[in-house]
Amino acid sequence: MSARGPTSIDQHVGARLRLRRSLLEMSQSELGEKLGVTFQQVQKYERGTNRIGASRLFHVARVMEVPVSYFFEGLDTEGASELKGPDSETLYDFIASPDGLALASAFSGIRDQTVRRRVIDLLRSLSV
Repeated sequence: MSARGPTSIDQHVGARLRLRRSLLEMSQSELGEKLGVTFQQVQKYERGTNRIGASRLFHVARVMEVPVSYFFEGLDTEGASELKGPDSETLYDFIASPDGLALASAFSGIRDQTVRRRVIDLLRSLSV
C-alpha cells in the first residue's frame, strides 16, 4: 500500500457514500454544503481518490443518517471487499452508475423476500 494512494477500502467507503447520497436523492453540491467542502471534494471522496478522515466520516454518517459502520458494510475482517474476483471492480462501477443506483434503490424498497427472489430470477432470465 502506498502512503498516499487510495486503497480498496477508500474506494469501498466512497462507493457506499455515493450509494447513500443517491438513495437520499442528494446532489454532490448539497452534500458538500452540509459538510463544508466543495462538490469536487465529494467527487474525490466517492471515487476513493481522497480518503475520508475519521471525524469527517463521523460527520458524513450523521448528515446521511446512518451509523459509521454503514460505510464498511461488505468488507471482510481483512478490509477486503467481500465482492472478490475480477468482476468486483465492474460491480462497483455498475453500482456507482445511475442505472445501478436506480436498481439498488428500487430493489431495496421490496420488503417481501419472495418477491425479491422472483425479481432476481427474472433479471437472470433476461440476462441470458
